[in-house]
Amino acid sequence: MHRLLPLAALLAAVAHAQTPSVPASPPSPPASAPSPAPAPAGSQQLEKVEVTGTNTDENRRRQATASKIVISRDDLLRFGDGNLSDLMRRLPGVTPTGRPGRGGGIAMRGMGGGFTQILVNGERMAPGFSIDQIAPDQIERVEIQRAPTAETGARAVAGTINIVLREPLVQKLHELRLSLGLDHGEPQLQAAWTRNDAFGDNLRYSLTLVANHQRRFDDIDSVITTQPLQGAASQTAQKGSSFEKRSSLNANARLLWRLGEGESLTFMPFMVLAQGGTDSLFQQTGVPRYDAATTESDGSFRMLRFGSQYQNLLGEGRRLELRANGGRTVLSSDALRRETLAGLLARTQADRNENRDDNLTLAGKLSVQTDKEHNWVSGVELEAGERENTRVTLENGQPKPGLSDFGEQLSARSLRFAAFTQDEWQASPNWNLHGGLRYEQIQSRGDPGGVGAASGEVKNTSRVWSPIVHALWKPDPKSRNQLRMSLTRSYRAANLNDLIARPSVNSQVPSGPNTVATPDRAGNPALKPELATGLELGVERYLSKGGLMSANLFARDISGLIRNVLALETVSWDTSPRWVSRPRNLGKARVYGLELEAKARADELMDGAPTFLNLRANLSLFASKVEGIPGPNNRIDAQPRATGNLGFDARLPATPWSVGANWSWTPQVEIQQTEILRSVTSKRQVLDAYAQYTVSRDLSWRVGVSNLAPLDALSQTVVESGSQIVSTDDRKRTFTNWSLRAEMRF
Repeated sequence: MHRLLPLAALLAAVAHAQTPSVPASPPSPPASAPSPAPAPAGSQQLEKVEVTGTNTDENRRRQATASKIVISRDDLLRFGDGNLSDLMRRLPGVTPTGRPGRGGGIAMRGMGGGFTQILVNGERMAPGFSIDQIAPDQIERVEIQRAPTAETGARAVAGTINIVLREPLVQKLHELRLSLGLDHGEPQLQAAWTRNDAFGDNLRYSLTLVANHQRRFDDIDSVITTQPLQGAASQTAQKGSSFEKRSSLNANARLLWRLGEGESLTFMPFMVLAQGGTDSLFQQTGVPRYDAATTESDGSFRMLRFGSQYQNLLGEGRRLELRANGGRTVLSSDALRRETLAGLLARTQADRNENRDDNLTLAGKLSVQTDKEHNWVSGVELEAGERENTRVTLENGQPKPGLSDFGEQLSARSLRFAAFTQDEWQASPNWNLHGGLRYEQIQSRGDPGGVGAASGEVKNTSRVWSPIVHALWKPDPKSRNQLRMSLTRSYRAANLNDLIARPSVNSQVPSGPNTVATPDRAGNPALKPELATGLELGVERYLSKGGLMSANLFARDISGLIRNVLALETVSWDTSPRWVSRPRNLGKARVYGLELEAKARADELMDGAPTFLNLRANLSLFASKVEGIPGPNNRIDAQPRATGNLGFDARLPATPWSVGANWSWTPQVEIQQTEILRSVTSKRQVLDAYAQYTVSRDLSWRVGVSNLAPLDALSQTVVESGSQIVSTDDRKRTFTNWSLRAEMRF
């Protein structure tokens, strides 16, 4: 904890900073100049002047009744990150789940396993989509909501992250960004182009294209140790390396067509094409049937989505919005594993997998603003999704016995209906209130395509009512201090993969008795949604020069917690009992924490400090408890006890240079996942820095370095089955990443 002292000192300094009591007034709405009096004959007519007001990210956050954090494009791209996961690790309360430089998922409040709702342009993406499919250059801003609203959806136990893609601007823009990076000596290449323009007065558009090529090296270094209660311990180990190549082309556009006064139509196509492959070679010890293995895999990802939005001002204080979004996602992969013994081929396994996801969402909402400051929003949503999966597994060129009962084709469908209403109003100069109610029903159906006991349609229906209340209180309407409160109901529905009982057999022990360290995986059609009751309490203070300090307390009571459970089962795909990992509803859990955030110009914290230096820090403390699992580490999956960031940015006076650095920290995570399974993940500590040289208004160079002091990423699982203790230790190196970026406008 001594490493947190600099962060705590900064937070304390901000908390005790004295600022003058300057009335805080909201930003002025766009206004037009008053009509001039008729000009005298012969006098010169003055040109018309239009005055417009702008809204900053801080003002959007300050004025929102439901807690919202908005991070602009400039802040997001400052360090030149190559993927979205690395970029977002510096945001308050956001924890990446992958290694530095390797992408991966993101979670709010350390809650892994799908507790965080991820939206793109306000829409949920189809299954199989990963945030790493979005290039940072495609993003306009990121919005973080700590608590759900009826409008944005209640499938957000930990919170919501909305990624907004590039939007048309009023001014023309032609931008080209070229990047060259190095990761353990391997090149990382990227080119991004953005065009923002207009056709006449009523048609504006923005188009962004991003091409990317990556080559990455990784270690294979794992050891499985088995310690019987009686007898000597034994070990199996894998040592080797893997090499990955990946190329992608991303495109997104937004076309805004003004049809008339208060009427507009927007089109938002979004495309991702990616292809890559991984080759690996490792030596195996402790397994009698083979001593080495190679794997070759190739895969592709294709996604095409099309969104549209129609808006119409129906009259005084009324607005209608209609949305239609849909698309197709195809993920395919081919993998071949060759196992050898003393140089001779011992076994092969070939796997071919293809997922095709189609979905269509139709939504409509009506907003009504009354003369008593009420803003009613009501709407309905209908989403239909369909997944087709083809999976073929061949062992030594032949279908694997037992798996044929489950078939090679799987079809699954889902239908979601939601209706909501919410009202936001100013009850008094001191109080802003927000109340809403949302109903959501999800029906999932799956046909495994098998025979016998493995055949038959799987059905699962979940229905959830979500009442939601937010309140914003200002002790003095003119002060810079305010208090936030929220009471919400949210949930997490089981995904299709967890519901379908079709098994995935462990390739390391493909037949016969396996071990607790090499389990098969299967779904559970009887899963129910997790329900969460949430409470938030936050305090914010806005400083006179744009700074901010905040503290936020939160708690979640979760029922029906879903977690993967290991059990020895009699299975249809093998004559021997097999260890199987299968999701189950365990029971109840409680999560709570404290989130602190501060950012300010240095001269806001101390007299005489440089005005060009901006400081920022955030610290989050988490705790959780899962009932029915013995302590002391019976916590929510993957949740650390804390996360922290400390950083600065400075534009050096009288020079074209801007510099900055950031230090992020996550301590070791130890989780008692079930009564017999425990996992440990090593601490994560990442130091990033950048320097930007501005040649002119239209050209700048940026050098970035990430993970300056790389630490090995260690993970361990320990299973105590009663007769033995089996521990699996995995070690992966991380590397320092360098990037050189040219940003041009013309």
